[in-house]
Amino acid sequence: MLSLQYLPIPPTINIRFANKPLMPHGTSKHWAQQSRIRYGPIGSINPNSCLSKLSLAGVSECADQTELPEELKPELMPKHVALIMDGNRRWAKSRGLPVQLGHRAGGQAMKQLALNCKKFGVPVVTVFAFSSENWVRPKEEVGFLMNLFEEVIQSDFKELILQKDLRVSVVGNRSQLPESLQNLVSSSEELSKSNKGMRLIVACNYGGRYDITQATKNIADKVRNGVLQVEDINESVFEQHLQTNGIEFPNPDLLIRTSGELRVSNFMLWQLAYTELLFLDKLFPDFDEADLVEGLTAFQRRQRRFGGHKY
Repeated sequence: MLSLQYLPIPPTINIRFANKPLMPHGTSKHWAQQSRIRYGPIGSINPNSCLSKLSLAGVSECADQTELPEELKPELMPKHVALIMDGNRRWAKSRGLPVQLGHRAGGQAMKQLALNCKKFGVPVVTVFAFSSENWVRPKEEVGFLMNLFEEVIQSDFKELILQKDLRVSVVGNRSQLPESLQNLVSSSEELSKSNKGMRLIVACNYGGRYDITQATKNIADKVRNGVLQVEDINESVFEQHLQTNGIEFPNPDLLIRTSGELRVSNFMLWQLAYTELLFLDKLFPDFDEADLVEGLTAFQRRQRRFGGHKY
């Protein structure tokens, strides 16, 4: 296990706000005016502006280059990196900011993560964006996240698909998502289906137990209808009924969780059977290229035996 020292962000950040605020589902226009924020030496910020879109201008435009840091070896690069993006709310609260700004900062970090993984030649990246347990959070926060997901798909995902050749897939129970978000998800997948670049998988309203339960139900239904015999069920057949079916390298080689928490939180329970786990003492909005390189380097130093041995 690797533990990285948390380095706080300086008091000023290069964040630019758009003019139009983004409001959560089902909330009034007065919701954004409930707090007034001071942030470092820049003084007062309009509360409406604080809930509007963060500019991603700080995301490196050079992130599509392929030169690797000297400590990384291309032949040892993981085929699939998964990340539990934890710590957005704590990041915001530690700075006296609304929780919503923490989620926006996390969105910026997610985009940079995708670009860096593409740059380093990682074929598949999965990010845990919203778990099936996250519905218990405050209604305003959940509504804000649903709006934020729509905004990210329409802006950042479209850019990644059209300019960076990324393929986008979404796993999870879509039926519980807002219809407008479901439509955007389907459109993004359709738009990127012919791309040949890195695959970005977004786990939204996803749970590992749900994934396994649905696979079991589908297999049982096939057995009941005579399509499949019980004797034919094996691990390969089961994997074909998981939501990661059809994805090249469906099982992560490396899982990174930020914020110092030491658990997998119902994420890809089947797929993580032989995944290398890495827990970082850093909140996700602060996760940067250096942290990714550190994680990839730690992965490349490990011996993966898959039940065997190497002496």
